[in-house]
Amino acid sequence: MNRIEQKLQEDKKILSIYFSAGYPNLNDTVQIIQDLEKNGVDLIEIGLPFSDPLADGPTIQASSTAALHNGMTTQILFDQLKDIRKTVAIPLIIMGYFNPMLQYGVEAFCQKCAEIGIDGLIIPDLPVNVYADEYKATFDKYGLINIFLITPQTSDERIRFIDSVSSGFIYMVSSASVTGSQSGFGSTQENYFKRIADLNLKNPQIVGFGINNVETFNQATQYAKGAIIGSAFITHLKENGSGKIADFVKAIR
Repeated sequence: MNRIEQKLQEDKKILSIYFSAGYPNLNDTVQIIQDLEKNGVDLIEIGLPFSDPLADGPTIQASSTAALHNGMTTQILFDQLKDIRKTVAIPLIIMGYFNPMLQYGVEAFCQKCAEIGIDGLIIPDLPVNVYADEYKATFDKYGLINIFLITPQTSDERIRFIDSVSSGFIYMVSSASVTGSQSGFGSTQENYFKRIADLNLKNPQIVGFGINNVETFNQATQYAKGAIIGSAFITHLKENGSGKIADFVKAIR
């Protein structure tokens, strides 16, 4: 069983952390992953920096740009992670845009992910129907889970289709805005969380966008299996470097 699926079976709310590989410094990637696991994070999303990250807000865009300036590339990330499974056991997901994967070669990219112990991918600009028709067999071949995003505007019909071709979890975007652009959840978001819960999908949902403290984490996980924190963690890295990760995680749990 894939590590993501194993983790989701645990009787707990999942805390997932996103950060841009190669930020704040090029060679911080592995240490950040190790420190996050050591401090009780359940799942890690490793951002593959891209020059045109459309879904990302200014905080993640800035970290991605800085990582690219630091010299981060797809191959360097794979080189950094080649021994990661010697020290880290929790699920690891690479989140990135499809263009770098196409440039690397989709099958070669998936094969490399499998070799180093990556459990899944999140590719915001890969349409679910294109994935199902052209790439799902390749992902399955290498044991990779592809995670799809839904938003408040996604129709129930499309959500059910995404659910039907998915495994692992569904990434439930809390709003139609970009990452890091809101604070707290109002009744609109809470109604959306409940609407998705009432669909009784086969895959659990993990909420992303707008989670930055224990209050928003608890709000997001009232109806969902877990929550993802990205911009707030990157702000913490910007202000503290790769140290004091324990302080950040303890403030959420």
